[in-house]
Formats: sequence, structure tokens, C-alpha cells
Amino acid sequence: MTQPPVAIERVGKSCVIRFARPEAKNPLSVETLDALESALDSLVSESPECIVITGSGDTFASGANIREVAALDPEAAAVFGKRGQDLMLKIREFPVPVIAAIDGYCFGGALDLAVACRQRVSSSRSKFCHPGPKLGIITGWGGTQLLPRLIGEKRALEMLLTGKIVDAQEALRIGLVDLIDEDPVSAALSYQGVT
Repeated sequence: MTQPPVAIERVGKSCVIRFARPEAKNPLSVETLDALESALDSLVSESPECIVITGSGDTFASGANIREVAALDPEAAAVFGKRGQDLMLKIREFPVPVIAAIDGYCFGGALDLAVACRQRVSSSRSKFCHPGPKLGIITGWGGTQLLPRLIGEKRALEMLLTGKIVDAQEALRIGLVDLIDEDPVSAALSYQGVT
């Protein structure tokens, strides 16, 4: 039996949603997007103090499943893009703080997800990238709008148009992450409430 793509853990009055397919680098497949949205919907009634989204293994998440994307016709691609945009908007407007706890790779759609969160806590080994330019695609889940608001237009364009990889220290310096901690989940749980 295949493990569900996300797991929910309750920690005190808060909740952790963990991407649970480290062997596949936690891809944001259609199944994972559905599971993440279901997890968020199930937590609304609990009114947790905060929700922390994190990964497993050496990856926060690896973005959209490229095999799935490559198989889409134009109409299906538009639906998929809208699906991701709607989920990122839900995260951004969620009634309690949603914090990304990033330990490892945060690429593509995963970066869109991270910038949709209220805050981002990263380990020192984390790396951030929009690799789309090297694949002939550009992010479709809101990153082109949210990333410039967070780090400025010039830096965002560099990441979005070149596929530049940003390490944790640079991410902190440019405002992509709010805090570096070697236990980003614990730090995010204690960081909640900060605006």
C-alpha cells in the first residue's frame, strides 16, 4: 500500500502537515495537492494556533510533478495551473497563520507554496530555486506575483528567469526566509504569532 502523500500531526494547539514521500522528493502531484487541500479543510474547524507545512528527508517539496505536467494538453494545463493558484491563495488567506518549515530543497511549485505562507523558517542546508527556465516553463501557481512582493522585483526576476539557486544564508539576507534554525519545525511552532 502506498503511503498517503501528506501526514497531519498535532503538536499542542498547533498542527504540522508533512509531505511524506521523501523517496520521490515530495512532489506536488495532483494527488498531493488534493491531500494538502483536504488536510487544510479538515483543520479549519479545529482552529489551531498555527499550521506548519514541512517536508521529509532532504526535501521540503520538489514542485509540480513534471511527468504529470508534460502529459497535459493546453486545456488540462490551464485547469492544473488554476488548481495550484487556488490552493496557494487558500494558504495565503487561511484563517490561522500557515508557516513553511523548510529543511532541504524547496524548488518550483514548492517555492510558490513557501512564499504563499505567512512566514518561512529554514534550516541552513536549504536551497531555493525556480528551475522552470531550464525546462522551458515558468511557474504557474502565483510565484511570479508573490516572490517580487517578498524579495523585490530585481531579485525575483533573477530567480524566475535564470533558475538561480539561493542558499539559506542568501535567502535570509534577501528576505525570502524569516529565520534560520536547524530544527525548522520546532522553530516555526514557537515563531507563530509573529507578523
